[in-house]
Amino acid sequence: MASALAAKIGLNSLKRRQAKNFSVRICTMESDMEFSCEVKWKGKDLFDLVCRALGLRETWFFGLQYNVKDTVAWLKMEKRVLDQEVPKEEPITLHFLAKFYPENAEEELVQDITQHLYFLQVKKKILEEEIHCPPEASVLLASYAVHAKYGEYDPIVHKPGFLAQEELLPKRVINLYQMTAEMWEERITACYAEHRGRTRDEAEMEYLKIAQDLDMYGVNYFPIRNKKGTDLLLGVDALGLHIYEPDNRLTPKCSFPWNEIRNISYSDKEFTIKPLDKKTNVFKFNSSRLRVNKLILQLCIGNHDLFMRRRRVDSLEVQQMKAQAREERARKQVERQRLQREKQLREEAERARDELERRLIQLQDEAHMANEALLRSEQTADLLAEKAQIAEEEAKLLAQKAAEAETEMQRIKVTAIRGQEERRLMEQKMLEAEMLALKMAEESERRAKEAEQLKLDLQEARESERRAKHKLLEITIFSYFSSSPGLPPDSLDSDLSFSRENLSFDFKDTDMKRLSMEIEKEKVEYMEKSKHLQEQLNELKTEIESLKLKERETPLDIIHNQNTEQGTSKHSNFKKVLVSTDYSSKMHCTHVILPHRSLSVHTQAVTHSWLVKKSTCTAVVNIFF
Repeated sequence: MASALAAKIGLNSLKRRQAKNFSVRICTMESDMEFSCEVKWKGKDLFDLVCRALGLRETWFFGLQYNVKDTVAWLKMEKRVLDQEVPKEEPITLHFLAKFYPENAEEELVQDITQHLYFLQVKKKILEEEIHCPPEASVLLASYAVHAKYGEYDPIVHKPGFLAQEELLPKRVINLYQMTAEMWEERITACYAEHRGRTRDEAEMEYLKIAQDLDMYGVNYFPIRNKKGTDLLLGVDALGLHIYEPDNRLTPKCSFPWNEIRNISYSDKEFTIKPLDKKTNVFKFNSSRLRVNKLILQLCIGNHDLFMRRRRVDSLEVQQMKAQAREERARKQVERQRLQREKQLREEAERARDELERRLIQLQDEAHMANEALLRSEQTADLLAEKAQIAEEEAKLLAQKAAEAETEMQRIKVTAIRGQEERRLMEQKMLEAEMLALKMAEESERRAKEAEQLKLDLQEARESERRAKHKLLEITIFSYFSSSPGLPPDSLDSDLSFSRENLSFDFKDTDMKRLSMEIEKEKVEYMEKSKHLQEQLNELKTEIESLKLKERETPLDIIHNQNTEQGTSKHSNFKKVLVSTDYSSKMHCTHVILPHRSLSVHTQAVTHSWLVKKSTCTAVVNIFF
């Protein structure tokens, strides 16, 4: 029983201890952090814890923001956290953001962490188009944002495409131009390359210095209505209050600087701005919600305090912070200069090393080339030696060939002289052959004349024979009738025919035999001369055949050569004609000399034999008979 009571007491005490703490998630522009807070903590306790965790000393610019329905609110420092309208779900989500913006970021922002948080917040507002930014300023700001993230530009590292996944420009600017992502990247990279020599912190400060000149930088807009019920916008920033038309957030219709505002107050939904000059009318406007009026009043009080603070002498804490910041910047500057010198020396050393390596490689290449050149020269020398030897051998061969050519030339000259001599001899032989042919023609003509003379002699002999036969016949008849007067006429006729046959026979045996012998003798002599002439012509043809130019042959020469190869000549052609003609001539001759039968038959036989042997003699015999 006692143990159960003790356990119950311990559980209640544990619940009370657990109820004293609650968890909070703080979302910064870089990361999220979770803290365990006590229930009794006020807003300042939590804010100081976050600032200590971040190392932030410029706390007057920042605050803890949370969402309430359709608007935002800032955590009050003097009230407990749980007593405010923060979300009830644990962990309670709060956003650590810049609540007030400086007039001049370069002069007011001391710590690097402060500058970095402002840079991230302003960059986010520009990309989300909560701050209007012209296209050209967007490109320049994007180049500084790239420099703040990637450091100094290095073309070896930062190759085309390294910004493909980065969100650097507002969508409005991208949609405003017909440019591809590669074209935007090329322009941003060109600006990025011009920022050489800057650190990341300096790039962020340059970004803020450009952004603070934008019309919507650091302005909080709230919808309001004037007394006439016209919808307007109230802008609250570090310089004062501004009244805008709903569709124009860049150019205010009127402004109230903080140094000209005497008092700001609100009653329920009505907000009153009293200028310092009492002659100026009081400006009143209505807000739709009370919570918005409270927020406006907070921002007005905070911005007015900072405005007046900037124009006073800095507090000891701020002076100390600025001194430390200057010392830190000087130390960083010295360190950066030292690093720059070291980098420069390293780059020079690397360049010298690269130059030495390049020179070494060049010398190695030159040595390699020299070795190759030496090898090539040696090879060339060997080749030249071989070529010289070959040339010497070729010279010897050429000398030998020259000697042979000289010998051949002499031989050709001798051959030419001999050929000229042979040609001359051949021409002489040709002349002799022509003379011989002429002589043969004359001899043939003479033989023809002799044959004509023989024909005449034969005719005279025939005539003498006829007269002798007639006379003999008369004498015989006369003698016979004288001795035998009583014979009858029939027996006389038979005796007469017998006597004629005998006479005819006697004439054949004596005169024709002699004539045949003479003709045969002449034929043999002519055949021997013709054979000798043919041999001379063949020999001459064989000798001059090698000197004949085939291309200069005339059509007649070609026909002559073909006839020679076929064994055809004018005599053979003439024989063919005479053979056909001689048959009719023989028949005619037989018919003419029919009374002298035996003589005609013999003459035909002789004539036939003569025709076969020689055509010229055949012509003579035909004419003769």
